[in-house]
Amino acid sequence: MTAQVAELLKRGRSRQGVLGLGGSPLGNFAHPMTDDEAAATMRRAWDRGIRYFDTAPHYGLGLSERRIGAELRRRPRDEFVLSTKVGRLIVPNPRPRERDDDGFAVPGDLTRQWDFSATGVERSLRESLERLGLESMDILYLHDPDQAWEGATGEGLTALARLKADGVVKAIGIGTNSVTGLAGVIEDGLVDVIMLANRYSLLDHTALDSVLAPAHRFGVAVVAVGVFATGLLSTARPAPGSTYEYRAPDADVIGRAERIATVCEDHGVELPAAALAFPLLHPAVSAIAVGMRSPHEVDENLRRFETDIPAGLWSDLIAEGLIPAAAVRTHQP
Repeated sequence: MTAQVAELLKRGRSRQGVLGLGGSPLGNFAHPMTDDEAAATMRRAWDRGIRYFDTAPHYGLGLSERRIGAELRRRPRDEFVLSTKVGRLIVPNPRPRERDDDGFAVPGDLTRQWDFSATGVERSLRESLERLGLESMDILYLHDPDQAWEGATGEGLTALARLKADGVVKAIGIGTNSVTGLAGVIEDGLVDVIMLANRYSLLDHTALDSVLAPAHRFGVAVVAVGVFATGLLSTARPAPGSTYEYRAPDADVIGRAERIATVCEDHGVELPAAALAFPLLHPAVSAIAVGMRSPHEVDENLRRFETDIPAGLWSDLIAEGLIPAAAVRTHQP
């Protein structure tokens, strides 16, 4: 990975690697939480040693950034890594609603406006820093550029490169759940890091050849998110009502998750612990980030993250055809 990203992520590294806190739940994704609950979650994460925090204007129409900033601006700035995203401006809603209509339990008086232009990128970062109450950003991602690929990866990435050259941000990248076009961006040396959602987990290996292989070859870091497959891998056995890709999973997906859970049980390992460990086996993956909405979830995720996973578990998953052999290439920090 680039020297900038390596140096940044050193702040959050433990024996198992880097576990970051994903800020979507702190923006009231799917369910509301109070400011006090958000603060307690952030404080527990800090007290337990988490030092990488990711957020975005999209998450609760700025609510996640405000809540994360309220805690982080009390901390020494050189002791944590913070990333946010650009591509969606938060603007007054011309048709105010009682509630946001994009999955967050927040008022609908504001809305999102796609803008990957240079002016939009600079404005988005400036407004994010205002919401956070901070003066600097470590990693800045283009958020979901597949929505307007040509403009986003043209003018948008050029704007990010200029911000990095000017020292406004330390590292730049793309945050997306689509692998389309990423190999070219990586090979052209346009990014330092890719935050990839839902495309590399125990259940989805789409990114293995299309993103992770070129990222490793060209020294681009990957942050894997969505490692619990939006819920299906977050419990010891797939639970009734769990989602996959934010919707009800089909029988094939449930069957594969059940088979993985059985192999985990045979080795005395919880399914969520294996889900957290799996992405970091690949040398391209430098960190994972997980949404957390309570001190209890922080404790549970860290307990699982710190689990020692026997090599035999991965061997058995390969033998069962549940994960590809190429995924298990032990990562040397």
